[in-house]
Amino acid sequence: MTPHVFYLHGFASSPGSGKASYLAERFAAHHIRLRCPDFNQPDFATLTITRMLGQLEQEIAATGRGPVVLIGSSLGGTLAILSADRFGPRVTQLVLLAPAVMFARPGHHLFSPERVDEWRRRGVLPIFHYADKQERPLNFSFYEDSVRYNALTAKFAQPTLIVQGVRDASVDHRTVDAFARGRTNVTVSLVEDDHQLMASLPRIWSETETFLGLTD
Repeated sequence: MTPHVFYLHGFASSPGSGKASYLAERFAAHHIRLRCPDFNQPDFATLTITRMLGQLEQEIAATGRGPVVLIGSSLGGTLAILSADRFGPRVTQLVLLAPAVMFARPGHHLFSPERVDEWRRRGVLPIFHYADKQERPLNFSFYEDSVRYNALTAKFAQPTLIVQGVRDASVDHRTVDAFARGRTNVTVSLVEDDHQLMASLPRIWSETETFLGLTD
């Protein structure tokens, strides 16, 4: 059965990202629609991981029956991991692109203690939004909600392909290796690239196409 494939964009990104557009074109050649939820809606300021999980759950339910494949980039990769744990057998495979497995954990580059303290005092923090190319406010509730979730301890058995850049300044490839270690369902493909992985898109597609069994 043809899977329902979802692309989960990263933090302060959008469904119109370069990776999403590139992958959508290639899935279309296989007559597969790449579904790209917009997690900025209804408002970026009130974004939380809980809201993202609820939105994705509704969109998966709306597809009816059939296997679901999740492709997650950065924070979208964390969301894919949490969803695989939460939604169980409905999700059959994961493709994770530079997954932010340390998101909101101590030491994460976005959330230094000083920045968290400032965020708590102000209630909101300006975040540069890559889709809008400008700063947008984000409520402190995002951080409070994020610390409730931990991708590192999520339990999921679905076959998983991770593509991770060794020059990634946002997600350390050693952390991703540690996350995959001991998980026999996870394969890590390291590439000479940064967090955006734009130079690696042809390889990402080639490995994804093979992983999902779309090749002849």
